[in-house]
Amino acid sequence: MASTYPLTLTDTAGQAVTLKQEPKRIIVQDGRDILTLALLDRQDPFARVVAWNNLLKKSDGATWELLDKKWPEAKKILDMGFSDKGEVNLESVIAERPDLMVAQLRAKPSLTETGVLEKMKALNVPVLFIDTMLKPVEDTPKSVTLLGEALNREQEAKAYTDFYQQHYQAVLDKVKSVNPKPLVFIEAKAGLGGLDACCFTHAHVGWGALVEAVGARNIGSSLLPGATGDISLEKVISLKPDVYIVSGSQWASKNNAAVPFGYNVTQPQVDAAFNTMKKRPGFSEVAAIRNQRFYGIYHNFYNHPYNIVGLEFLAKFIYPQQFPDLDPNQTWQTILSRFTTLPAGTGVLASPAPAH
Repeated sequence: MASTYPLTLTDTAGQAVTLKQEPKRIIVQDGRDILTLALLDRQDPFARVVAWNNLLKKSDGATWELLDKKWPEAKKILDMGFSDKGEVNLESVIAERPDLMVAQLRAKPSLTETGVLEKMKALNVPVLFIDTMLKPVEDTPKSVTLLGEALNREQEAKAYTDFYQQHYQAVLDKVKSVNPKPLVFIEAKAGLGGLDACCFTHAHVGWGALVEAVGARNIGSSLLPGATGDISLEKVISLKPDVYIVSGSQWASKNNAAVPFGYNVTQPQVDAAFNTMKKRPGFSEVAAIRNQRFYGIYHNFYNHPYNIVGLEFLAKFIYPQQFPDLDPNQTWQTILSRFTTLPAGTGVLASPAPAH
């Protein structure tokens, strides 16, 4: 089905967005959304992008290197350093004559406060809000569908969202009968600032929402007043979680002791980081760590169009009896090969901690 223009869509912010014609010059406020474009503009996800905030370079350098190698012209795209705080040199962006801005819903308050949205409105540049973090499971397929309609790529969008829903439903079918629901603590970015700091987590967004989406109870959801925050290790120990999961990536910060996940990571590197993390003071008192229910996962799945892979890893870790044959790595490879032309690359996306 082809989209016909003018086209009015309701985005994840609940606002009506009208596109006069098919967008050809896009601003991407959160560069990680290039992975969503990869599902739609499959030959070249950068084809329409005239300005973006290359967050991948900062948060996941190995993914950026892979993209850069395949689409070297991406380096020339204006990198506007759009932060969630909304600061940006708008003049340089406007000089690119954009006809659509794609932004993450969580950045809406700051884009409003800094006047970016007002400026776009004055220039008649529609802003489409998508979301892969605040309500990751509900809004990720919705966002892919929205962008598919906006960019006249409905068929590509539907192929992926059908796959997503089938895989998610298969997880739900197996977890709904499990009682009591396992209690999970997920420490996001564990070790990023060194091993002394503990324990940053998510409530009903990001990782917390993903844990809840596979039917488990998320400790952060009941304790945090806001979307994210810290819970003391003593508190975690006292709650006796069934499962302890850390999220990690290859951050370029000097104190980083996180378990590395992503492209170009090897299993021995992952195991070594886990073993160092196990030596944190008091850590061995956590029931889940003692009981060999300690796992790690690629941090960027918390805000990722392919978060179905993260959901499958969570299902496998939280419910090992229910999912002996589930292979999330295969799901990842299938997404890349069937719905994108992204290079496969090698690496580690998730892992149990080594037994000893």
